[in-house]
Amino acid sequence: MKKIMTIVLASLVFLSALIICPMNAHAAEFDIDFKTHCTSLYLENIDTSTVVYSKEADTRRYPASTTKIMTYIITAEHVNDFKNTYVTIKSSVLHMLDGTGSSVAGLEAKEKLSVYQLLNCLMIPSGNDAALVLADYIGEGDIDKFVQMMNDKAKALGCTNTHFANPHGLNDPNHYTTVRDMATITKYALTLPEFIDITDTVTSDCLGEDRYLVTTNYMIDPVRGGDYYYDYAKGIKTGSTGNDSGYCLVSTATRGGYSYLCVAYGAPYENEDGENYDNGAMIDSKNLYEWAFSNLSIKTIIEKNDLVKEIDLQFAWNKDKLQLSPANSYSTILPDDVAISSIDKTFHIPDSIEAPVKEGEKVGTVTLSYANNELVTIDLVASETVDRSELLSAIDAIKNVITSKWFIISVAVIVILVIIYIIVVAVYRRKKKTQRPVKKYRKF
Repeated sequence: MKKIMTIVLASLVFLSALIICPMNAHAAEFDIDFKTHCTSLYLENIDTSTVVYSKEADTRRYPASTTKIMTYIITAEHVNDFKNTYVTIKSSVLHMLDGTGSSVAGLEAKEKLSVYQLLNCLMIPSGNDAALVLADYIGEGDIDKFVQMMNDKAKALGCTNTHFANPHGLNDPNHYTTVRDMATITKYALTLPEFIDITDTVTSDCLGEDRYLVTTNYMIDPVRGGDYYYDYAKGIKTGSTGNDSGYCLVSTATRGGYSYLCVAYGAPYENEDGENYDNGAMIDSKNLYEWAFSNLSIKTIIEKNDLVKEIDLQFAWNKDKLQLSPANSYSTILPDDVAISSIDKTFHIPDSIEAPVKEGEKVGTVTLSYANNELVTIDLVASETVDRSELLSAIDAIKNVITSKWFIISVAVIVILVIIYIIVVAVYRRKKKTQRPVKKYRKF
């Protein structure tokens, strides 16, 4: 059952990218009623691609081990068969982590592991050793080449505030991203083979029963998770490099047919006395999920066959108005207490249109907004086909000629010329009459 649900989640993300995104949807962010710990937060309903809450979403942050989501992507795009592609672990690669004190999966030099095993080591216990081994393998011995692939992919996905300097996430001034960019990266990763299954695994014996891999994500661990555990959470990746990055977490949660993706960065890690704070990234993520599930729901704002506007129609027999309807239906996430009637509609349409018009022909657009946040712009199309009346068209053409400026001027000139002609003729005749000779009568 769990596997089926995770497949459904990945499918929802993929379908959302295909169906919702082309409509140019925008954020419809809402206010929350609790304090947060993270410096950057991002919560998106991935059923509708609606961003419902964000905080410092475009500020660059250290991503720590959430970097490994991109490492997974590059590996998945270069290996067709995870379970039958084997990699021999190089001692030189493992020694690259000497002195870093970073998290490892306990890989051993010269052992041969499948890419599937390495991906489990990468994502479950957050093994930096697995990240380097995969980068070395995919990069054909050149880890910098692999990192360049990471940056190229980020750019291809439209991430404008992201740059990677390594495959594991250890701090580097040139290693940064934003919660918005990481959400974009993660949504793509959710469409890849095994990703959600591996990242939602609590324990794995893929290396053998004496080498269990245990998740670092307490939100999905019912045994060790304590108050962090959240029954509806699925994956994905934790991260922290101490106070530099703070606590970081990328996760998803599904409940009641709704799915959300949350990216939480920069929760305080350690106080001045060296004592660790509670993991604010997990606390914030859990609170945001509960808030969203309890207060938000999908509402259909406009239906495809709705008659939303009419405009004047010219040259159609016995018809002077054309009804317009949306080219697509549109649904989005809104607070439960928000009425559909509160959605603002801004129309961009001409005053009139001439027949002939075909059903489905684009006439204009309508922009939907809520609380001054633009939601989407949808095409408006003709709701029916209307033929052109040639008689009305001819009459209109004659009318246009008669009422045109140049026609009026021409007629005025002709009238003036006629008047002048009449006056000239009258004057001529009168003059001729006065000049007529007087007849002399003979006397008898």
